[in-house]
Amino acid sequence: MLKKIVIAADSFKGSITSAEFADVCEGVAAEVLPACSVVKVPLGDGGEGTIEALTSALHGHKLECEVCGPLMERVVASYGISADGQTAIMEMSQASGLTLIPPERRNPLATTTYGTGQMIADALAHGCRRIVIGIGGSATNDGGIGMLSALGFRFYDLLGRHMAGGLTGADLERVASFDFPAEHKLDGVEFLVACDVDNPFCGPSGAAPVFAAQKGADAAIIERLDSAMAKFAELVRQRTGSDITTMAGAGAAGGLGGAFAAFLGGKLKPGIEMVLDAVGFDSLIEGADLIVTGEGRIDSQTVRGKTPFGVLQAARRKSIPVIALGGSVVDSPELDDAGFAAIMSIQQSPVTLEEAMHPETSRRNLAATFRQLLSLIETFS
Repeated sequence: MLKKIVIAADSFKGSITSAEFADVCEGVAAEVLPACSVVKVPLGDGGEGTIEALTSALHGHKLECEVCGPLMERVVASYGISADGQTAIMEMSQASGLTLIPPERRNPLATTTYGTGQMIADALAHGCRRIVIGIGGSATNDGGIGMLSALGFRFYDLLGRHMAGGLTGADLERVASFDFPAEHKLDGVEFLVACDVDNPFCGPSGAAPVFAAQKGADAAIIERLDSAMAKFAELVRQRTGSDITTMAGAGAAGGLGGAFAAFLGGKLKPGIEMVLDAVGFDSLIEGADLIVTGEGRIDSQTVRGKTPFGVLQAARRKSIPVIALGGSVVDSPELDDAGFAAIMSIQQSPVTLEEAMHPETSRRNLAATFRQLLSLIETFS
C-alpha cells in the first residue's frame, strides 16, 4: 500500500502549470487513497515558469522592482522570495533579456547586465541570503561587468579612470583593472545559477562566437567581443585565481555565468539540478513509495536535462520508482532505457491539439489517468 507519494512535475506549457498538475493529483489521491500522504513539489528546469514553480514550492510570494533594462531603459522586473525570506528566485531575462529590445536595436556591444545586478541588490535589501537565478535569454555579452558594477565592484580603464554605470560589451574592451566592493553586503550570500549551456567564456565555442549573432552582432562585432572576453578572462585569472576561459557554462548569458563563478562564488548547474537543490528535493522525497513527474511532451529530449529526468536521477539514488505523465509521449530508445517505472500519456481519446491543450481538458485527463494509475497500483499491492 502506498503511504507517501511525491508529485513533482513541470508545467504543460500552454496548458496547465506545475502547481495545477500537483493540485489535480493531490485531489485524486485524497479520493482513492485517503490515508496516503501527498507531497507537492511544483518544478521547472530553469526556463519559462521556473520563478512561479519555485516560488510556489518554497511557499513564497512575488515582488517587483524597477531596474535598468539592457539599454538602460526603465524596466519593471519581478522575482520570487521564499516564505522564510532567505531565498530569491530570479530570471536574468526579467532585467536583461533579449525580448526587452526590438530586433532593430539589438547590439551586444551596447547592452548591459546592470539591471540584473540591481535586481539582485533589491533582493539583498529585502534580507535574502541565497539567490537562485536562471540566466537564459540574455541580450548581453558584457562578461557580467554590468551586473558586477551594480553590486559595487569597480572597474577602471588603462588610465585608472573609474568606469561607472551600465557597463556594456564595448566597455569590456576598456577594462584594465577592478576592485571588490568596499561594503560586505555580499559576504555569505549563496548564488545558485541555472546554466543550461556548457560553452566556455571565450574561444571558438565561447559566448560571442556562438551566441552573439542572435543578439544582433555581425562578424566584426563578434571578433571584438571575443577578444575582449579573452583579455578580461586573463585579468580575472591573475587577480582571483579563477580560470573561467574554458570553464563549462562560463559563456552563458554573454559571460554572466563566468562572472557569477569568479566574482560571487556562484555554482553553475543545469536548470533542473539547481531547482531540485533549491527546494531541498532529496529531503522531500525521503521515505516516498512513488514519485509522479511529467511535462507537456515527453520525448527523447526529456532525458537531456528536462524536469522528469532530473527527478528520475534524484529518485534512483534512493531507489524510489518514478512514473512520468505527459500531454503526449513520443516513443524513443532513450526513453525506453532511461529507467522510468512507466511513461504514460494522459490523453483519453483522439482530439485536436487545441482541445487537448485546453486547461480544463488537461486537468480532466490528468485526473482520469492518475486515478486509473493509483487503482492499478493498489490492486497489485
